[in-house]
Amino acid sequence: MAGVLDSVNQRTQLVGQNRLELLLFRLRGRQMYGINVFKVKEVLQCPKLSSIPNSRTVVQGVAHIRGETIPIIDLSMAIGLPGIPQETVPTSFVIITEYNRKTQGFLVTGVDRIMNMNWEDILPPPKGAGKDVYLTAVTKIEDKLVEIIDVEKILAEVSPLREDVTDAVLSKTSERVAGHLPVLVVDDSAVARRQIERCLTAIGMTVVIRNDGKQALEYLKKVTEDGSNACDHLALVISDVEMPEMDGYTLVSRCKDDPALRDLFIMLHTSLSGVFNRAMVQKVGADDFMAKFSPDELAERVMEIIDQA
Repeated sequence: MAGVLDSVNQRTQLVGQNRLELLLFRLRGRQMYGINVFKVKEVLQCPKLSSIPNSRTVVQGVAHIRGETIPIIDLSMAIGLPGIPQETVPTSFVIITEYNRKTQGFLVTGVDRIMNMNWEDILPPPKGAGKDVYLTAVTKIEDKLVEIIDVEKILAEVSPLREDVTDAVLSKTSERVAGHLPVLVVDDSAVARRQIERCLTAIGMTVVIRNDGKQALEYLKKVTEDGSNACDHLALVISDVEMPEMDGYTLVSRCKDDPALRDLFIMLHTSLSGVFNRAMVQKVGADDFMAKFSPDELAERVMEIIDQA
């Protein structure tokens, strides 16, 4: 237990400093990719895989690891590259991750190292990259381009989530949100932005969207530059944690340090989960935390927040 607590304390030192730890890995070829260490449960040599009848071709099979049956996704194939050759699968590695309340493994050909970085050095993909590119961000390490993959986009294609608010929840929305101020949604994943916007508009909310913490803070500063309070313009903020240029933790810290913004209700809505994330949420002073993505839970929580305002 002491070891776990020490690890939590060590990692939470990064919170509010706009920093992250990036696990670097390779697929096919020399291109380097990255994933936030906070989403990684463990890395191991590819275990024996069992096939799944009628599964998608990107799913290599399932592995039985520490009492769990975990789907193993060929990450190379999932982003549109040639799949990892079958003869090299046994010598490949699996990155076990937790996203959106689910555990899955990503098959990669090699794992390099962990880098401690500043989110300011993590940049959005080039504007001409197009909507079909599986990237949320890019960075450079030792003058080499590192691509950070949009895992939420991959999982939305491999194992789609239900995105619609159920009729049972919609029946509770009558007149509860009518006339309320907009919600600011901050997320670097186009898939996540679409999911959240669809959920909120279904219950009658107006949505303002920004792609990262830096854009969001600029927007908040602009609407309050006349001396008004952010609460005069927005009902609440729903922000992702992992974002290029400025992460969600830093956005919360900056807002809580600003008299014009500190009263604004900020919910961190993230695919990160577990003890590390909850410790961080408390440290930066976020008003709420919710793991992605349950449209009913999100809709009901937003209605509760508005009722309490």
